[in-house]
Amino acid sequence: MMFELSLCNELLAEDGLSLEAICVRAAALGYMGLELAPGTLAARPHEMSREEWLAVRETVEAHGLRVTGLHWLLSPYPDLCIFDPATHAETQAVLGGLIDGCALLGGDVLVHGSPPSRRRPEGMETEAALGMAADVLAPVAARAAEAGVRYCIEPLSPVETNFAATVEAAVALVERVGNPAFRTMIDSSAAAQSEALPVADLIRAWVPTGHIAHIQLNDSNRGAPGMGDDPFAEIVKALV
Repeated sequence: MMFELSLCNELLAEDGLSLEAICVRAAALGYMGLELAPGTLAARPHEMSREEWLAVRETVEAHGLRVTGLHWLLSPYPDLCIFDPATHAETQAVLGGLIDGCALLGGDVLVHGSPPSRRRPEGMETEAALGMAADVLAPVAARAAEAGVRYCIEPLSPVETNFAATVEAAVALVERVGNPAFRTMIDSSAAAQSEALPVADLIRAWVPTGHIAHIQLNDSNRGAPGMGDDPFAEIVKALV
């Protein structure tokens, strides 16, 4: 199985590095691409023009890299939530703009983490939450399919969110949406905190199902792989 190794750009953007400087660093370290946080590109990235998206792509590709996808999709939009009917239309518009932007960048995948955007209101039952989330995200999935990209709901730990906190719970939403462009993924840090299985076993169990479209590697201490005690040798072995 062939994987592209990408660097999440916000790790260095938060230190004040420009996109070009990040590309230089990533290329020197042997990365194949960048996974971009849209909020590092603009305050309202879904409103970026075609020319602006293509300029980002040109900068990245000039350094022998490519944009593999987007994550932290709704972080620049703290008022949006898939469980707030008053913001559903705007949420769909924002996500649609980011999907189009990802396609212009040449990316393949969008990762919907953004825990505040999916915090289930107190008292909302799981079935009702699944139904509302599917209603909001089904048109988003259709937009992703049209654009030729995959849209992934990211399982995050219960400390961060109370909806889709495990792969199994995320798969329930994937199946409810029922669009091949809408899938889930594994974040090794979140999985280490919320899953019953060790991360390596989780990968072995779920990757063959076809529901997993993306994997992010970071230590459960929120550092890079190797900066904590998580068994990344076993995790990488499970991938290859």
